[in-house]
Formats: sequence, structure tokens, C-alpha cells
Amino acid sequence: MTGVSDHGKTPREPSARTWTRLGPGALTGLLAGGAALAVAELAAAAVRPQAGPVVAVGSAAIDRTPAAVKDWVIRTFGTHDKLVLQLGILAVLSPFALALGALAARHRRTGAAGVLLFGAVGAAAAPGRPDSTGATDAFPSVLGAIAGAALLYAPAGLLPVARREAPGERGAGWDRRRFVIAATAAAAASAGAGVLGRALGGAGGREAVASREEVTLPPPGSPAPAVPRRAQVGVAGVSPFVTPNGDFYRVDTALVVPRVDATTWRLRVHGDGVTGEKTLTFGDLLRREPIERDITLTCVSNEVGGPYVGNARWIGVRLAGLLEACGVRPPSAGGPADQLVARSVDGMTIGSPVEDVMDGRDAMLAVGMNGEPLPFDHGFPVRMLVPGLCGYVSACKWIEDIELTTFDAYDSYRVKRDWAREAPIKTQSRIDTPKPFARPKAGTVMVAGVAWAHTAASARSRSASTTAPGRRPPWQPGTRATPGDSGRTPGGPPRAVTPSACGRPTGPARCRRRGAPAPCPTAPAVGTRSS
Repeated sequence: MTGVSDHGKTPREPSARTWTRLGPGALTGLLAGGAALAVAELAAAAVRPQAGPVVAVGSAAIDRTPAAVKDWVIRTFGTHDKLVLQLGILAVLSPFALALGALAARHRRTGAAGVLLFGAVGAAAAPGRPDSTGATDAFPSVLGAIAGAALLYAPAGLLPVARREAPGERGAGWDRRRFVIAATAAAAASAGAGVLGRALGGAGGREAVASREEVTLPPPGSPAPAVPRRAQVGVAGVSPFVTPNGDFYRVDTALVVPRVDATTWRLRVHGDGVTGEKTLTFGDLLRREPIERDITLTCVSNEVGGPYVGNARWIGVRLAGLLEACGVRPPSAGGPADQLVARSVDGMTIGSPVEDVMDGRDAMLAVGMNGEPLPFDHGFPVRMLVPGLCGYVSACKWIEDIELTTFDAYDSYRVKRDWAREAPIKTQSRIDTPKPFARPKAGTVMVAGVAWAHTAASARSRSASTTAPGRRPPWQPGTRATPGDSGRTPGGPPRAVTPSACGRPTGPARCRRRGAPAPCPTAPAVGTRSS
């Protein structure tokens, strides 16, 4: 039974021996894949970090991801969504690398060709990105693929399955020691190339870092008033009135944060109705009269009670004043353009209604955030803010171009993906304490949180109390801090807020205790409820 099969032939090699032969091949494929990415990373440092294959393919994946999936990723992973995407790409590539390595153990050329095919995907994706600088963006993927294919082809020749063995040799001539040395050397070289690429990529942003360190924000000609004393409610768990820069959430599509040198940055203003096209430097902006305003940003993909909201004190120049200096008039005054298209250095395009930008609200080109130059994560050197509009139609980070056009003539990034052209922010609120699923002890329970709105005409904050266990109490008027006229211009609308560049508009937030629309303006609200 064990000597021959029922056909009189020797049975096949045990599966253990098959894995012994194919296992080193699979390992070689994994090493080749790592080498390809490491060499591509090194080459991208010489071209630009955004040209790397993982970033290029990942950015293309973001562009093609359905909105519902994006919203789920943001809710689930928050600001780590980009890291999760890149790790996901590596996780998908790993089994393919293992399979190509096992294939190369028997068919070296086919396995190497598979690596080149994956490199072609990255080479095709990079030059097609909106922020591409040209065909040179394909170079990192091409060079990485060649390195990976060579590394797969050469060590595969040392494997027992790939070698032509004499009958009965059965792998006796396989030099395991030589294979281990070659694999170890390849792994070390790949790691070194990856580390060097990261270091050089970081060094490429040193000029930008130095330019930010040299920025001195001018004193605002129209400063924001002091934060009201009652804005700090003194309740544990409630978000501060001003969100520190390090805690401010970030949601955008940039896998690599652009590091723009302020000394070489330029902003071009052009398009329909522009009688005097302008190209401004960072210094030109700083010489215009700056304003300072408290503006709340919130991601409109943020679920009710979610964490993606923050309030900061911004300093910048009035966007309406700059447009007027270029001869731009709003549609209500006979201007031909009804859309302002802002373009970022990373290729993002955001379309804002010209009427809203020029209606007297404090739309600005911001250069400072909470008393310091904009952090790189939040748009250094310059970003756009339009209070009262959702971010995907207003809040362009790393802005470099402003074009005046019409909604009929051009669809911005989100509109091309079936999002609304216009998206005003709606009143929302959040209860910070008690936390979700908390089990407060019997007695008086402090209920406190924050709320934000475009107009100051919204009603009061609320608190609640009960008189008997098990009965839901009526809502009672609570207290709120009023931020003053920091966002009001003479004859203009009250202080407004805007979310950041992400997400689609949602309906009004609902009070977690009552299910009624939250009616509070931007200010911490505090009340008590007894049980």
C-alpha cells in the first residue's frame, strides 16, 4: 500500500517536501516586493514624495472610493485613516508577492514579469494624479519594479525547484547557506534603501520648515475679542473653547502632507470678471491688513456626537477685499462668475459660491492658527476659510490658485463625485459629558457640551432636570457663553462657522436627550439633570 500506487507508479512527493521547496521561493518573493517598494521610496525622494507607488496608488484608491465607504473609514479610524489605507495596500501586496515568489521557484521569468506588471500599475497611476509634475512621476515605480524583478530572478536560481537537477538528485545540490546569505543581504539592502529614502524625503521639506520658523505673524488690524469668561465652563470632560493645534482634527485626501516653502509659494488669481490678474507672494499677503476671527470647523461626515469638530482663532486677510482689488464683482452686482475654484498644491479643487464669499462674512486666506503660523497639517503657508459653508465647498488647504468661473463650466473634486454644489453648514451640537454608554450614579448629573451654528439667531442652550425617578423632564433654559462680535463686519452677518474640507452635508444634529434639532450657537453649554 505504501510502495506503489494502484497504477504502479511511485506516489507524489509528500506535501512537506513541496512546501520545503516552494517556501524559500515565497520568501524570495516577499523580499523582492519589499525591495521594489524600498527602491521606489528612495527614487521618490529624488523626484517628489507623492510619486511613490504606494502613495500614488493609494491616492487613486481614495478618489475612486464610494462616499459611504469613506464616511465609514473616517468614523472608524479617524485621523489614522491614511495609515490604515497604506497598511491595507501592503497587506494586499504581500500575498501577491508570496505567490510570485513561489511561481518563480519553477518559472523565474514569469515571476519576474509579474513584479514588472505591478510596477506598471504604479507607473501608470503616478503621472495621472492631479498634482503630477509629469512623466517623471512614473520613474520611482519603474525603477522599483526593475529592482524587485532582478532580486526575484537572481535568488530564484539558487532554489532547488528552479535548478535543473540530475535524476535522483532531489535537491542535494541546493546551497542553503548561500541562499540565506543572499536573502539576508537583500533584506538589509532593502531596509537601508527604505530608511535612506525616508530620510531624504524628510530632508526635502527642510526649506519649508525653515520658512515656517521665520514667519512672524503681523498684529491683526481687526482683532478678535478676548474669549468670554463663561466660555470655560469648568466641567470635566467638556472640550475647551479653543482647540489646541495639536488636538485639532485633520480630515483630507493627502497621504503625504505637502510641505510648501513660504519663500517660493505663489497664489494666482485669474478667471472670469478678473480685470487685473494677480500673482501674490506670501509677503504680499502679510502686507495686507490682517483680521483675526474665531471660526469653528467641523467635518460634515462627522456623526452626531462625533469628535471631528474644533474651534480656533485664525488670522488672515479678507478674501473679498483681495477679489475686489482684482476687479471681481459678485453675481448680485453683475459679476460674470458665480463660482470660485480654489486649487491646492496636492491637486484638490474646491468650488465656493462667489456670492457667499463676498456677502460680508469673514471669508479669509488664513496664515495663522491660534497665535502661530499654520501647521503643515492644516495648510501652511495659506489656506482658505469661508464661514458658514461646508469644507468641501470652502476650506482649501495649501492653496495656490484661485479661478473665477461658473458652476456650469466647471465641477470641483467633490461635485464630480455627485456631491452638492452648494452646502451651507447647519446647526449642530454635541454632549461631551456624560460620555456615551456612561452609567452615572444616582443624584445630580451634569450634562454639558458644545454647539456651533452659522447664525447667532439660533435659540438658547438647554439643560434638564427631573422631579421624580423614571420621568423624562422638560428642558429648561441653560447658560451659554457668547463669543461677542468677533465675526461681525459692519452691516454683515453674525459670526459664522465652517467645517473642514471633507464629507457631505448632513441633516441638523439631534439632541441626544430629546431628539429635537439642536438650537445652540457656537459656545459651550452646561446644565444639570437630576435622577
